[in-house]
Amino acid sequence: MADWLTADEQRAWRRTAAVFTLLPAALDAQLQRDAGLTQFSYLVLAMLSEAPGRTMPMSELASMVSSSLSRLSHVVSRLEKQQWVAREPCADNGRVTMARLTDAGWDKVVATAPGHAAEVRRLVIDAVGPDRVADLDAITGEILRRLDPGGRMRANPLSQGC
Repeated sequence: MADWLTADEQRAWRRTAAVFTLLPAALDAQLQRDAGLTQFSYLVLAMLSEAPGRTMPMSELASMVSSSLSRLSHVVSRLEKQQWVAREPCADNGRVTMARLTDAGWDKVVATAPGHAAEVRRLVIDAVGPDRVADLDAITGEILRRLDPGGRMRANPLSQGC
């Protein structure tokens, strides 16, 4: 029983697990309601919006959003139909497919971001309070380092190009 969680650890873990379940659903509901996007689709658009030239290799984007290339390809196909993303071959390596956020896609991100940020603020930042945001960052950063030691899911993409 020495390996079991203490009562305090168990309570903290159960609350964390509940947040892991409820937060994505709440954010997805807001994005669906306000922008007609899934959280995953918005993440794809947002990562492209932050990339140099709003473009990055599909393989890098898949890694960044923690997705298989197959899943990402299906989502990008839907985003292409909305004319928010375009796929094109890499100029330096024709075997690499690049995803590029179009001007219409940029407009979608700009229109969607304020509502999404407000919901993140309401559900997370305001709950934590301004004096504990740095603590939240430190705690989640440490957990993320254990889950993603290679740093695939970066907060600020630094595209390596083709």
